[in-house]
Amino acid sequence: MIAIEPILASDNKVIAQMIRAILIEHNVPKVGTAYADVSLDFMYETYSKPKSSYFKVVKDGKIIGGAGISPLENGPEGVCELQKMYFLPEARGLGLGAMMMDKCLEKASEFGFKQCYLETMPYMTSAQKLYQKYGFVYLDAPMGDTGHCSCPVWMLKEL
Repeated sequence: MIAIEPILASDNKVIAQMIRAILIEHNVPKVGTAYADVSLDFMYETYSKPKSSYFKVVKDGKIIGGAGISPLENGPEGVCELQKMYFLPEARGLGLGAMMMDKCLEKASEFGFKQCYLETMPYMTSAQKLYQKYGFVYLDAPMGDTGHCSCPVWMLKEL
């Protein structure tokens, strides 16, 4: 059975290890990406802030993916960011990306955000196809100040 659940404090270590392993799998630079985020080791605390939520995907008691929503760091009012959406190989191709997008965008709307921003890598084409399916469009420049200078693909969606 697969479930989407809010993150717990006890999930911090497992989620940080999972995300770093996925980033290494995709040869993502360790500097200027989520890999180096200090918040990666404190996900529960990070997403306990106002207008923030992180969800984990659990299959048979194992965390196999996750994604979150949070106000865009130093961004315009009313803009959130889809953050740290990653899935282990065993979670891919099961429609979990769409389920997670639905959950995160629903939460963003509940929080009152008007736009949702994201950053990704050029070779993450499957993810970009999903984002486009959900109405994200490409931007010519980054928004806010995420610290992810190694992520050169920026997208935005009207909520």
